[in-house]
Amino acid sequence: MSSPRRYFTEKILHFWKETSQAGCDHYLRAANSNPSSARLNAKLYVEGDDLYADMLSSIAQAKESICLESYIFASDEVGWRFANALTERAEAGIKVRVHIDAAGAFLMSSHAIEKFLRQGGVRLRWFHRWSWQQPWRYNQRNHRKLLVVDKQECYLGGFNIHRENSRQHYGEQRWRDTHVRIHGRQAREIAAIFDRFWHGQRTWEPLPPTEGSMLVPSRTRHCLFLIRTLIVRRINQAQRQVLVTTPYFVPDQKTQQALIRAAKRGVDVRLLVPHKSDVRITEWAAHAAYSSLLAAGVKVYEYLPRMLHAKTVVIDEAWCSLGTANLDYRSLFINQELNLISQDVVFCQQLAGHFHEDIKKSQQIQSHHWENRHWLNRITEVIGWVARRWL
Repeated sequence: MSSPRRYFTEKILHFWKETSQAGCDHYLRAANSNPSSARLNAKLYVEGDDLYADMLSSIAQAKESICLESYIFASDEVGWRFANALTERAEAGIKVRVHIDAAGAFLMSSHAIEKFLRQGGVRLRWFHRWSWQQPWRYNQRNHRKLLVVDKQECYLGGFNIHRENSRQHYGEQRWRDTHVRIHGRQAREIAAIFDRFWHGQRTWEPLPPTEGSMLVPSRTRHCLFLIRTLIVRRINQAQRQVLVTTPYFVPDQKTQQALIRAAKRGVDVRLLVPHKSDVRITEWAAHAAYSSLLAAGVKVYEYLPRMLHAKTVVIDEAWCSLGTANLDYRSLFINQELNLISQDVVFCQQLAGHFHEDIKKSQQIQSHHWENRHWLNRITEVIGWVARRWL
């Protein structure tokens, strides 16, 4: 017979699961509503220099406010360009707030750039700096990358503020990433999201979709794993094609099984990951998932030219997700993330077009070759898979 403690623990977990799923269903219905005929007012970026130029131009034209969040804000050529632009606006009387993740900026930022920003009138905060009183909070990170100017224009996606994304400063080996600029209601909503987060509110409820699009956080008060839930549900509904790009592929069981089921029912499922990751142990964990995916018919490609850092999902060229969340445990279950979900067909087709261009520069993993890999590789995969929840 179960102990009273175990009995009540199981009841609490069951209640939590049912409540969370009921809360998720509300957003699932909203995200799957009929797409609007209106076009999403958006511009895609795949080159860092183009993105940074437009971001700096928007900052220079700010009239009222600038809100910036970044996982990494490096003390390098790119970081100092942004620091100078932000302080110039702050000194002109514009309200400038910058929120940087303490773990992401560790060893990348510097006291000099922090002092420069503060002395220039920029209000700067660090998310979850290390504390001996609250050591576990350091594990949750603010992985979002966003810029909002005058509550009218916003930028969102995978690009951090560092030289690795710049051809000018990093050369041909610059990272491959994806970002989007949007105007209108989504910009105002992101400004409100930033403001609530700045004041300590860690969850918020997304508004119903407009223009066939909605902003989705990693968690709300009623749905703890919203991005994961939406993506898995949509993969389960896929009829023709699933295109996934992620730099860190460490899927939980539900996500992995959704991809496998889709491939087995004849959907063209393609996964694009980097050939070489900047986090080696994450690469090992990803390799551990390949065998079951390949056996089910999932096509796995490794991007060859440079580091791949984009995070996109396109389904049937009619539904897509773009933002900051990787398909790994940290993004789906721990970190603060933000994705744009869209059913604008033209926007989805643009993302699909970039995916197909990237495939041309990639090598496909063949199942029969993969099964004959060296035994040392199998050992590293076990190590990565065991550590997957902490990567």
